Amino acid sequence: MLEMKRLRLLWELNSRGTVAAVAEALNYSPSAISQQLALLEREAGVPLLRKAGRTLELTPAAHVLVAETHELLAGLERAEAALHRAHAEVSGTVRIAVFQTALLALMPQVLGRLRDTHPSLRVEMVQHEPEAGLEETWTRGFDLVIAEQYPGHAAPRFAGLDRQPLITDRIRLGLPMPGVGNPAFDAVEQLADAATLPWVLEPEGAASRHWALQACRSAGFEPDVRYETADLQAHVRLIETGNAVALLPGLLHAGAARALRLLDLAGDAERTVFTAARASAEGHPALTAVREALRQEAARLEADRAAPQVS
Repeated sequence: MLEMKRLRLLWELNSRGTVAAVAEALNYSPSAISQQLALLEREAGVPLLRKAGRTLELTPAAHVLVAETHELLAGLERAEAALHRAHAEVSGTVRIAVFQTALLALMPQVLGRLRDTHPSLRVEMVQHEPEAGLEETWTRGFDLVIAEQYPGHAAPRFAGLDRQPLITDRIRLGLPMPGVGNPAFDAVEQLADAATLPWVLEPEGAASRHWALQACRSAGFEPDVRYETADLQAHVRLIETGNAVALLPGLLHAGAARALRLLDLAGDAERTVFTAARASAEGHPALTAVREALRQEAARLEADRAAPQVS
């Protein structure tokens, strides 16, 4: 009889590529992972791994086991969901990967709502870049990811992840208030006017940076990127103090007073915020409760955004 825990390690190795990556993800030592894989190979009675330079490569027999293990893991998840549906009270733990602006704009209210409606439900949350969060949810590191997709920049797709749109988010050019910093900031009326100004962007590899660069290039210039940080609160502070401009998503301003000027872009560019979870977990009451609370909060933000502003 093959040991399920060891099969899971083989599945993880196929997904993550190296023993070191599996060890880091599962909080084991690399030597412990190697020992368990060696035991699995003995149980299977056929070679499962072979050396390929400094790494391990799966044999055809191992790939057969990985495919079957994927189905077994999905079956176990469906069984767990069915078990929880048999109970009247929503309980258990939901682990969520979420990017910064969604964490700040959505999660405090969502956590409060869940605390009131489902007191036996435990929510664990980790701030993660969207692309990494999607992969970690697919590999079962998280149960749910809140991710983003920018216009013309498709977020990666993983087979078996069920995506549900949550909210659309207008992107605007953030500028210092009039009179703050260089007078050149005050003269900006469209994106092209920011060609000679200092910019702050997220680090290389972020979808937001890729989209911002493309937007600037489409407007006819290469931005002068002087500051780089993944923290959008730092972007706001650099703008407020007259040091930079940036392209900012609307969720960043939800429930917060900002001392900056926001300029609409041509075409009213928007990003899409969505949730993704493994399809095999569909119908789990805890996951359903979290997604419903997120939908309710997103609807509230949409309503606030649509309400006429009273001066």
